[in-house]
Amino acid sequence: MSLELIKEIRQITGAGMSDVNKALKEADGDRAKAIEILRKRGQKIAAKKSDREVKEGVIAFEQKDNKVAIVALACETDFVAKNEDFQTAVQGLATKLMELGKEEFATWASKHVQDELIVKIGENLQLANFDIFEGEVVGTYLHSNNKAASVIVLKGGNEELAKDIAMHATAMAPKYLVPEDVPTEVIDKEKEIYTEQLKKEGKPAEVIVKILEGKVNKFYTEVCLIKQTYVKDDKKSIEKLLEENNATIENFGYYSL
Repeated sequence: MSLELIKEIRQITGAGMSDVNKALKEADGDRAKAIEILRKRGQKIAAKKSDREVKEGVIAFEQKDNKVAIVALACETDFVAKNEDFQTAVQGLATKLMELGKEEFATWASKHVQDELIVKIGENLQLANFDIFEGEVVGTYLHSNNKAASVIVLKGGNEELAKDIAMHATAMAPKYLVPEDVPTEVIDKEKEIYTEQLKKEGKPAEVIVKILEGKVNKFYTEVCLIKQTYVKDDKKSIEKLLEENNATIENFGYYSL
């Protein structure tokens, strides 16, 4: 097989040298058939890579009016994450999600990533997350590294406010919207940890009970978006910011790779 033909097929498919050689031999040197064989083997190629760690990736948005689709695709290396073709592929996934809706996209994307993208890019890829948001006012923010992003859906307010809160969420990584969203077992575990710390400090039981309330409230300011201190004004909370703008958060999403 000519080296030029092998290089050409590698550029088209992203498959490794040995995989291209095997495909060409099986195809009796036929370029088109070899490419077809490689694509059909995408599932097998993906299986070999599936145990390799994915610690990089890219997040992309697709927005139409008050509807936003977000996709996070993880890869193995920063080199691939910064590659223009990879970023274009992730943007294409977000566009497809908007077009198909979540349920149909889930089926389509699983096959597309396995059979097409892994073969072409040559790394283990995993669809880390995807979702669709829709509402009266929608704001998004994507960090410059393309690895952290947020979506905010407001009732009331305006897009600028939604974008500001999305920027805040991307910086502060909230896990929940309001204290009521925090699971009981999470609060119980925090109380258990605080109690042990206070006992070691020699605090009496009645004092511990009083201190626990303050500790839990402090915990809420760390993990609940509504209770966090606004990054652009440390004298107000997100809750206060919303009150000033006659707005409420209907839904939100924070994503990171």
